[in-house]
Parts: sequence; C-alpha cells; structure tokens
Amino acid sequence: MKRDQGLRRWVAQMRQSNLGRWLAIPGRSALALFALIALLLTGSALLVMETIEAERAERQQVTKTTRILVELRNVGRAAINAETGQRGYFITLDQRYLAPYEVGREQFPLSLQNLRQTFGPDISPEQERLLNEIEQLTRSKFAEMRESVGMIERGELIAAQRMILTDQGQETMNRLRRALFDMETMEQNILRDAAERSRAAEERVMPLLAILIVLISITLALGLFQTTRAARADAAEAQALALAEAHERADLLSRELAHRVRNLFAMILAIVNMSARNEPDETRVVTERIAERIRALLTVQEVTQGANSRPVGDLRTLVEMTLAPYRDDTSACVIDGVDLSLPDTTITPLGLVLHELATNAVKYGAWSTQGEIHVSWRNDERAGEVTLDWVEMTPNAAKPGDREGFGSMLMKASARQLRGSIERRFTPEGLIVTILFPTDAHAA
Repeated sequence: MKRDQGLRRWVAQMRQSNLGRWLAIPGRSALALFALIALLLTGSALLVMETIEAERAERQQVTKTTRILVELRNVGRAAINAETGQRGYFITLDQRYLAPYEVGREQFPLSLQNLRQTFGPDISPEQERLLNEIEQLTRSKFAEMRESVGMIERGELIAAQRMILTDQGQETMNRLRRALFDMETMEQNILRDAAERSRAAEERVMPLLAILIVLISITLALGLFQTTRAARADAAEAQALALAEAHERADLLSRELAHRVRNLFAMILAIVNMSARNEPDETRVVTERIAERIRALLTVQEVTQGANSRPVGDLRTLVEMTLAPYRDDTSACVIDGVDLSLPDTTITPLGLVLHELATNAVKYGAWSTQGEIHVSWRNDERAGEVTLDWVEMTPNAAKPGDREGFGSMLMKASARQLRGSIERRFTPEGLIVTILFPTDAHAA
C-alpha cells in the first residue's frame, strides 16, 4: 500500500515538473520518443563498430603473425640446409653437396629483410631485441660455414675439420634455434591476446545489443501506439460522415450501373437480331447462339442485382430463370435444393455454366429426346462448399465427341473463376455434371 502511494506521488511530481509540463505539449512526446530511438540506435552503432574494429584487428594480427612465422621458419630452414650442405661437402668433397648451402646463403638475407618489413615501426623492444639476436646469430653461423667451406676448397681439410668439430658452431646453432622459438612463442601469444580481445568484445556487445533491441522495440511500440491513438482521435468524427456519404454514393452508382448494363444488353441483343434478319441459315445459327449467350448474361445480371436492398443472387432463381427460355410442356425438369444466396462473383460464372448445359440439353441431350433433367444442390456449411448436380436422363444418350468446343472451354474458364471444379460423366442413362465451388452463402 505504501509502495503504491509512493508511486502515485512520484507520477504526480513528474507531471508537475518541467519535464512533465514539456511532454504535455502536443507533439513534444513524439519528439522525445524519436530522440530516444536515435540515442539507442547510436549506441547500437557504436557497439557494433567496436566489435568490428576488434575483429579487424584480429584479422590483421593473424595475417602479420602468419607472415612472421613463415619468415622465421625460412631462416631456420636456411641455416639447417646450409649446415647440411657444408657437412656433405666436407665428407664427400663433391661440389654438388654445396647446393643446399648456396640456397640457404641466398635465402636468409631476404628472410631477415622481410621480417624487418613485416614488424614495421610498431615493433616492441622485446621483439627488437630478439630480431637483432636472430640476425647476429644467423650471420655468425653463415660466416663460420663460409670460412670452413673456403678451407675445404683450398685443401685445408684438417683445419676445416678442427673448426667443424669445435663447439662454437653448435653453440651458435642452438642459440639461433632458441631465439627463433622465443620469437614464435611471442607472436603466438600476441595472436592469442588479439583473439581474446575480439572474443571479449563480442561477448560484451551481444547482451548489450539484445538490451538495446528490446528498448528500441518498446520505444517503437510506444511511438506507434501514440501515433495510432492520435490518428484515431483525429479521424473518428470525420470517418463517420465520410462512410455515410460513401455508402450513399455507392448505392446510387450501383443502381445506375445496373440500369445502364440492362439497357446495353438489350441494345446488343436487338442489334444481333436485326443483323441476322436477312442472312442465310448458317449465319442465323451462329447469331442465335450469340443471342442465347447474351440472354443468359442478361438473366444473370437481373438475378445478381435483384431488389435494391438485396445485393446477392438467389441460386434457385438463377436456375429457374436460366432454364425458363428452353422449357416447354415436353421438357421435364426437377429442381431441388435449399434456398441459398450467393455472391455476385459466383453468380455470373455459374449462370454461364447453367446456360451452356441447358443449350446442350436442347441440342443433343435429355430435352432433345423427351428426357428429364434433375438439378439439385446442397450446401456443406462446415466445409464452406456448395455441390450442384446436373443429371440428364434420356433413353438414347448421345456419346461425347472427341473435339473440345467453345462450350467446353467456357465451362473450364468458369470453373477457374468459381475457384472450384466441374466434372462431367457420361453414363448409359445420360450426362451427370457435378459442380463444386466455395461460397459465403447464407440461408435466404
């Protein structure tokens, strides 16, 4: 209880403080949030830059250490190869054994020069001391070998033997090995320290970055919440009026468009009929098919629009109006199904399919042989699908042709528009068509 009272007092003091009054000014709180975001982003950038710099230093040290180790080993190999050549020449007096000696004598000055250049001006006092010692011992060893080789060439074999058997050359070689080993150890320690610094920087930056990301996310969420709340408050009153006006305009445009579309269909149908009035029979067949399709579209348009207060089409009405122009006393038809309302996007392609099926039934289907047609549908509300069955029963069912006509292509296109499927099966009794499509239909 005391804790809550203390918190409330702190909030009241903050509101009365200069900072609280400053934040209360419109727009100042958003500015403060953006400033905080900028500060957090700057901190994140600095942490990332620190880590990148540590990794860059590590990579540079790896390259430098690798070059130094290579040159140190080149110096050691040059001394060993030269000593091997010296001993082989002394034992065999064969000039060919001097080849390793000559190669080592030419190689070691270049390796020492490369070491100096690789260390550069940033060489430490200890590294300078070891490098000077390596240079002095290497030159001393090669001077001793050069002198003994000269003695052998002059035929002073006893003097050369005496020099080789002394401990001076061996001591120089041992000291050179120790100096090379100490320098390699020092470089490896330097590389390990650089890797440790890089690892420490990475371990330090990761939790800090995580904290900064959380803070940035919280700040952005607060900023988004504040902006959204302000936008809602500013637009709430204007939105209600705008929505009312938009609905009124949409209804007016919808009624006007429906009227114009009906007039357009009627005019096109009249033009088609007038154009075919004095044409040959072959042309009239084509124009009659065109007129039939236009009537189907007009029927679909009327069912789709319906009354002004009913913006969806009724499936039963669509079926009855589509079949009405083709039915007579001899055309038996049974229509069975639940009352169902469908969206405009479903009514139009479905009306075209029903018209095509009715046309085919009149030409060479059930109604061409005094057969019977059953049209039924069922709505699976759980699956959100409607299944419509078109069943033709005729005593002399026509066999399907191999050629795919315009009607078949139209039905396939309508199936894609319905986002469903149309399956046709020819049986001895007649044609069975199953139309399956999703719907947002509601019981009428």
